[in-house]
Amino acid sequence: MIASKNYKTLEVNDSLSVLIYEKYIELLDQGHNYLLQSDIVEFSMYKTVLDDNLKAGNLDNALQIFNRYRQRYREAIEYALVQLKPSYSFSQKETVVLDRSLLPYPKDRAELEVIWRKHVKYDLLVLSKISSDETENKKILMKRYQNLLVQDSRVTNQDFFQIFMNAVTSSVDPHIAYFNPFNAAEFDVSMSRSLEGIGATLALENGFIVVKSLVAGGPAAKTKLITPEDRIIAISEGNDGDFKDVLGWRVNDVISLIRGKKGSIVRLKLLTKLQTETDIAKIVAITRAKVILEDLSAKKEIREYDVNGKKTKIGIITIPQFYMDYKAYSLGDPNYKSTTRDVALIIDSLKKIHVDGILIDLRQNGGGSLTEAIDLTGLFIKTGPVVQVKDVKNAIEVNSDRNSRLSYDGPLAVLVDRLSASASEIFSAALQDYGRGIILGSQTYGKGTVQQDLDLDQVIKTSRFKQQAAALAEQDQFSENSQSLFGQFNITIGKFYRINGRSTQLRGVTPDVTFPTLFPLKEYGEESEKSALSWDTIGKADYVVVGNFDEMLPKLNKQHRSRFKSLGLDEYMAEALRNNSKPTHPLVVSLNDVESEKERKQKESRILAGNNQLRKVMGLPMLKNGQLAPLLEDLDYIKREAGEVLTDYILSTHSKVAK
Repeated sequence: MIASKNYKTLEVNDSLSVLIYEKYIELLDQGHNYLLQSDIVEFSMYKTVLDDNLKAGNLDNALQIFNRYRQRYREAIEYALVQLKPSYSFSQKETVVLDRSLLPYPKDRAELEVIWRKHVKYDLLVLSKISSDETENKKILMKRYQNLLVQDSRVTNQDFFQIFMNAVTSSVDPHIAYFNPFNAAEFDVSMSRSLEGIGATLALENGFIVVKSLVAGGPAAKTKLITPEDRIIAISEGNDGDFKDVLGWRVNDVISLIRGKKGSIVRLKLLTKLQTETDIAKIVAITRAKVILEDLSAKKEIREYDVNGKKTKIGIITIPQFYMDYKAYSLGDPNYKSTTRDVALIIDSLKKIHVDGILIDLRQNGGGSLTEAIDLTGLFIKTGPVVQVKDVKNAIEVNSDRNSRLSYDGPLAVLVDRLSASASEIFSAALQDYGRGIILGSQTYGKGTVQQDLDLDQVIKTSRFKQQAAALAEQDQFSENSQSLFGQFNITIGKFYRINGRSTQLRGVTPDVTFPTLFPLKEYGEESEKSALSWDTIGKADYVVVGNFDEMLPKLNKQHRSRFKSLGLDEYMAEALRNNSKPTHPLVVSLNDVESEKERKQKESRILAGNNQLRKVMGLPMLKNGQLAPLLEDLDYIKREAGEVLTDYILSTHSKVAK
């Protein structure tokens, strides 16, 4: 299917084999903490044979690599247990590298033992910040390390196969994926949004359980205290339960611990992306709930702006994703839930209070229903094409809005960021091409491809492998507790193009008024993916431009930059960008108690200074040292600035504004 059915067709050959090999090793030992250089030298013989193994259905070589990794992993943990016996002094001048991904693999067993002795010492140093009882701290670590061995003993052939197939699919296309039976069930749960939990996607990275994304409107997002890339280090049941250390745990086991009865409380102990274990972790209590569609619905707010005595009233519509209740729609329910229907109602309410302009906020909107992206565009244009789709046979289909209803024809702006993707890019690109709205923010993600979910049980039933599949099922080769035997494969079936003929793939949408970004563009988004499809063009669709902002854009950009600079936000954004950039050198921390505490306090001071700089701009009270600051809506200076830019446009082109 990868070689012939995916949009990006390629031969399964030695070139692909090398990519799969490199990705596979990275997924197994990203931090270079377990495998030796001699292992890597030995494994190199498989670089150009994994493609042949795949075509032959032979996983022996991949399994040999996996088993060697597990052997090294267990050896390291067992050595760490032995290192708990001696006493440690934190007065010596010594350092440890926490992330060795930029360093070579340990050259031999002796170097690996030095690394792990320092890791044990570091873990004890972290615990010493809480308690000076070394004996008790060693007991805590012994329990942690023993638990890691227990976790390893639970690894199954399905875990191995999932990791190896992750290496295969990500080497071909960043958006195709295989899900083993357990993960296929998890994917279905996430799509149906019926899970009673906290509304977060988790992943295991370098021994940490990392929050990869939050469901808009979900319990975790509602706390305003959790952000993507936070690392969960411990979990507690209820408000007063003991915290259970989850460092090194499997994702499935952590998910099981987080889930629970609706209305019950789970507490997470988290470190931010920039913190080390010696830093003070934040503790966040979350009330478990069912993530329902209502929480994900479009919402409105009104903001008023005053420029030299001239006031504007801006209606802001936040759309967390492009949703549609397909079940209700298919049953003929005239009141089915959808993004377009909700936004149309909001627009009607905004027009009744005579707003001067509307701002659509699509930040962190990763997409959703293509139909909704088209229909939503139709609220702001009369009729016409919205997006073009090219399939695997190079056939091009033009998707158009055919409803002549025009909900709003006044001043309009769309706010996007690096995490605005797919359907968000289709909508904002169409409005930009029509000249219907001003696009504000930073360059979008660049996901310009279409995926289809395939149930492999159904695929295999009609394939030449059906007899082998039936035999495997009878032999009970699949131990997962799931209705699926073979899992699911998500395949890329098409590519999106703007109506001007340019692809949204890779390059995304470039705003008309560009805001400083919090994320390095080359490190986040589609262009950071080595296997991403290329950018290209096709012919233009037949459409009529309805507006043009070219004359206004230089002035709007100048006013925006001047405002940011005068408020000191340029400096804040530049510092945030530096903090969010991937490290270019290994992270080294001190194992000396005094120096370690000094490092921690310096880091906290920098974070506090940045938060207070922003709070000063927003007119909020300053934080004190150690005070935990929620991600208040009031701190959303980007949204405020977007309203300022739209106000600049309105005041420059419209005379009818409130006095």
